[in-house]
Amino acid sequence: MSNPFKTIATWVNERMQLQSSIGPIMSHRVPLRARWFYVFGSATLTCFLMQILTGILLSTVYVPSAGEAYQSLEYLNYVQPLGWYLRALHAFFGNAMVFMLLCHLVQVVIFASYKYPRELTWVFGVVLFLCVLAMAFSGQILRWDQDAYWGLGIGASMAGRIPILGPYVVHLMLGGPIIGGETLSRFFALHVFVLPLTIAGVIFIHVMLVLKNGISDPPRSGVVVNPKTEREDYKKRISGDEGTTFFPTPIARDAIFSGGLVIVVALLAAMLGPTGPNGIPDPTIIDTSPKPDIWFMFLFSSLALLPPAIETFLILTAPAVLILALFSVPFLSNSGQRHISKRPVTALLLIFIFTVYFVLTWLGYQ
Repeated sequence: MSNPFKTIATWVNERMQLQSSIGPIMSHRVPLRARWFYVFGSATLTCFLMQILTGILLSTVYVPSAGEAYQSLEYLNYVQPLGWYLRALHAFFGNAMVFMLLCHLVQVVIFASYKYPRELTWVFGVVLFLCVLAMAFSGQILRWDQDAYWGLGIGASMAGRIPILGPYVVHLMLGGPIIGGETLSRFFALHVFVLPLTIAGVIFIHVMLVLKNGISDPPRSGVVVNPKTEREDYKKRISGDEGTTFFPTPIARDAIFSGGLVIVVALLAAMLGPTGPNGIPDPTIIDTSPKPDIWFMFLFSSLALLPPAIETFLILTAPAVLILALFSVPFLSNSGQRHISKRPVTALLLIFIFTVYFVLTWLGYQ
């Protein structure tokens, strides 16, 4: 007796040609030593998919209207069965996505995986990181409470300081001269349509580049990247004893880590619950201290600590310089040593950046 599942699988494969499209992905060679350090990319994708799923479910109840958004969140929290848990899942998977992507970027920097021929892989990774941060910020605005309202006001104030273009940027950001219903509609469209589609496209290009250029193997001390010979050297390494196929072991490792992450996030969401909303937004209450989510808390404390004389200058220049520096990393150093012990400046810079970030975040909560 023939197996019905095998018959169905054969029928579907014959018409969709799944084996010819998925097969090369499963059989492509990866470095054998690429173990648990390489699971953060797939974990980020898992968080994104969970964000899409929970976001679709939330959008069936959430009302993107200035007069009803707050009430719809209250309805989810206290009336809709498991609505509070759905909100918590969406928030925690959003935070987990930022954290996993940050771990992925740090791992790439430590291993110098941005060097030739993976410069564009890094560039699209940075674009993805910026889009995910924008998702986190726009998601905070959709809570439409006091923190969201006045946090957006601070953001608009910062954008308004841009020479000449400031008023136009603020109008584009708010949908008008003030924060109102058009502002919420604009951020809802950004959060639900524009950014997810952009992220999906960037992920597709990023994964395609990984498949084309391969996953960089863990660096060895003394081994250098030479753009003239790197591709051939890499193919020789992973085609022999130092390589393996993506299926079954590496993909199983990714699945185990991502599955564990989903369980941890689900438990945290159940134990800690959703964030806010914290008070109906009221433009008449100006004596307030809006605090952003954890990923932007360092900005909150930085603005509080900056001397007024240099505040505007740093607000306008620091983000542009940092973003430009991120994009320029692979073009400033696309060859040479990859092992972190041979790159002391990079190691010290990483320590300095995260020390400043954690200290400013801690001060923000104080």
